Amino acid sequence: MGRLTAETRTRNEAVIRAAMDRLLAGVIPPGGGCDLKTLAAEAGVTRTGFYPKGERPGPYQHLAEEFERRVKEAQAAGIVTDPRASQIERLKAQVAELKERVAERDADLAELMAFKALAISRLAAQHEEIERLRGQTAAGGGLRHLPATRGGTARVLRTDRP
Repeated sequence: MGRLTAETRTRNEAVIRAAMDRLLAGVIPPGGGCDLKTLAAEAGVTRTGFYPKGERPGPYQHLAEEFERRVKEAQAAGIVTDPRASQIERLKAQVAELKERVAERDADLAELMAFKALAISRLAAQHEEIERLRGQTAAGGGLRHLPATRGGTARVLRTDRP
């Protein structure tokens, strides 16, 4: 590549500044970001012009420094220059919220499982007691049936107690 003429350099700087303004306004092309690579692609110049060439600065290095400064100022002011960055932050917050909800549900599930185990244990003990009492009743262990009450249930009195 040959040397840049003053006219070409001035024209390229104007194109770079216009691309810089678009990127900082949030007009990011698909697959791009608010960075030097996208700036160079949008302006139609090579990226190497933004970096120093050995001991001397690149022809557009001052514009790269200005762009990075403006990006940092916009970020400090709370302006979102790159929609992908805000989307990433939003998704990170959503993931954190979902992790918290899953942890809460896991805790609830563990509590319900413990309650279920306790309830089953109590039902089993009650069932055993009912079976024992039925066995006593069938054996005639000193129980006498009374006539049914209005509710339809029969009363049983123990006759073996004093």
